Amino acid sequence: MSDVYAQPTAAAQPASTDDLAQYTTLCLGGPAGRVVSATNADEIVSRVREAGTEILLIAGGSNVVIGDGGFPGTVVLVRSRGLRVLTEDEQTVTVRVEAGEPWDDLVAATVRNGWSGLECLSGIPGSTGATPIQNVGAYGQEVAETITAVQVYDRTAGAVGQVEAADCGFAYRSSIFKYNERWVVLSVDFRLARSPLSGPVRYAELARALGVEVGDRVPLDQARTTVLGLRAGKGMVLDAGDPDTRSVGSFFTNPVLDAAAYEQLRQRANGLGEPPAWPGAGGVVKVSAAWLIDKAGFGKGYPGPEGTAISTKHTLALTNPTGTASAQALLTLAREIRDGVQSRFGVTLHPEPVLINCTL
Repeated sequence: MSDVYAQPTAAAQPASTDDLAQYTTLCLGGPAGRVVSATNADEIVSRVREAGTEILLIAGGSNVVIGDGGFPGTVVLVRSRGLRVLTEDEQTVTVRVEAGEPWDDLVAATVRNGWSGLECLSGIPGSTGATPIQNVGAYGQEVAETITAVQVYDRTAGAVGQVEAADCGFAYRSSIFKYNERWVVLSVDFRLARSPLSGPVRYAELARALGVEVGDRVPLDQARTTVLGLRAGKGMVLDAGDPDTRSVGSFFTNPVLDAAAYEQLRQRANGLGEPPAWPGAGGVVKVSAAWLIDKAGFGKGYPGPEGTAISTKHTLALTNPTGTASAQALLTLAREIRDGVQSRFGVTLHPEPVLINCTL
């Protein structure tokens, strides 16, 4: 096993116990009872064991909404870093990536090394350890396609173990890790193709931006650069100078409807055009949440309380532009949107981020 890159490990240090807003991309969240950091897998396990039952792990903080009351227990800041090659041959390479490794740093490294499979996931904020939890996906790729195993600390068994990909329960923006506190992700294994070209381009918007047909392949760096441009145009790449990026990215998942529910939606959308939709296995249809939100009357820049708003660039992102709003204000806006879509179309939107000590 060879190191591709790794940062030196330092001793875990207690961190500030100020409001948790400083650790989230939404800049929301009240105080924690205790905040500590961990810089490698052993320290993560040690911190979790010491903390007992009330524990919250934060790495990138890009897919979490923390309530104004904060979190009364221990918050562990996951700061582990590094990537190493486990196995390789002429066609593939399998790499193990630490949970705290910034996701886009990993994607950039795979593109530099000529490893294909993650390039369309460029620009997504957050950490590598969060990706199997949400089964992160964008522009026609999702991590379930390349993850082979997840190394975890099993809090029930009190032991470190491994969950094979087939046992991860991967589904649309979900996995067995999302709603179960039993497992703490320590690192993730990915099997990637050795190729200078991307996987087949599946997403029509990306294909148009690349000037190719759906199913074509393009150089890895071209795919990455184009995805980064598309995401930046929607305020979906973290930028301190862009208030629209004070968000969790897509706040709602695209609803998945059975055939009958989709037909009802089409009838209720009469006169508004055909709802953008993508057929799935078993006769289900995934529908564009952004389209539903917009057609229900919540356009880009739609204002909420305390300065919160829908992004000026993308209707799926709810933002805290000034960084001074409360979590309650953002959730009030989210409820208004959810209820408005339900009233207009009969479709219920569900939040994509994890909600901590708050509800929608």
